[in-house]
Amino acid sequence: MNPYENFKRECANEISIQGGDSALAKASRDWMDLANPRKYSYHFEWLGRPIIQYPQDMVALQEIVWRVQPDLIVETGIAHGGSLIFSASLLELIAACGGPQDARVLGIDIDIRSHNRKAIESHPLSRRISMIQGSAIDEMIAAQVGVMAKDRERIMVILDSNHTHAHVLRELELYSPLIRKGSYLVVFDTVIEDMPEDSFPDRPWGRGNNPRTAVWEFLKATSRFRIDHKIQDKLLLTVAPDGYLECVAD
Repeated sequence: MNPYENFKRECANEISIQGGDSALAKASRDWMDLANPRKYSYHFEWLGRPIIQYPQDMVALQEIVWRVQPDLIVETGIAHGGSLIFSASLLELIAACGGPQDARVLGIDIDIRSHNRKAIESHPLSRRISMIQGSAIDEMIAAQVGVMAKDRERIMVILDSNHTHAHVLRELELYSPLIRKGSYLVVFDTVIEDMPEDSFPDRPWGRGNNPRTAVWEFLKATSRFRIDHKIQDKLLLTVAPDGYLECVAD
């Protein structure tokens, strides 16, 4: 075993212990409950665009993208475009390291605001980005995604749009077939299930009706995906508990 392999084995053991530490888990949840009302995740940018994610989840995505080496990343939810820029930058770096040269990011949003579209299209990494305006659960939109994915070999999917149970479950049903063994389907904001009851007074989602409940129902109907608990055990601070889904079978 070389030094790197030994280091990784030590880390795996430490992460397992960390994931089973109930006091640490509670402290992490308590911290998030204090930070989220301050809109903690809104205060970070990636290469000049707001990304609206926890830095911990950004690092986890980087690790996954490097490992999978996707030639297409499909994202539902665009907002300011920071996540699209983030994915495009990773694909650019991977291409520079000998990975897929024509890898692309496809973003879907029901309302791509003109100022956001302009900022994304004028970004230096825009050549790797395509966008579709429409609902991610519209079958005509899903068909367009299918056409773009037709000749791609390694696809990742990231869901971060409407957070209701029904919407996310339909996204999972529509886009999970694109993913092959070894790649990932990432569902953000599953943490809603753990947040205080009054966290979303003006939104249709909340406890019992959110991405995490959709993931749980989805996994009852398929054996192709499993929750990669190692990721959330490592991060502790994450908006996607039970949301990092590894594809384990074609």
